Amino acid sequence: MQDLTDRHPGTQHLARHFEYDHLPEHLQAVSRPCGELAEEMIRALPDGPELTAGLRKLLEAKDCFVRAALPPKE
Repeated sequence: MQDLTDRHPGTQHLARHFEYDHLPEHLQAVSRPCGELAEEMIRALPDGPELTAGLRKLLEAKDCFVRAALPPKE
């Protein structure tokens, strides 16, 4: 993730949830595109309520995608 020391605390807080290196490889493949999009949006857009809302919704979507990639419970 890019250096976010000069960004709003809300942006910093949400950005850390897009890290994916700790995930198994097959889940990284699902999570990575969302993390890359989050980074791109943080680079392109100013801090504010709409960026925060967009990141939160992207995080919710990423979490759903990762859960969808988990093996079913037996």
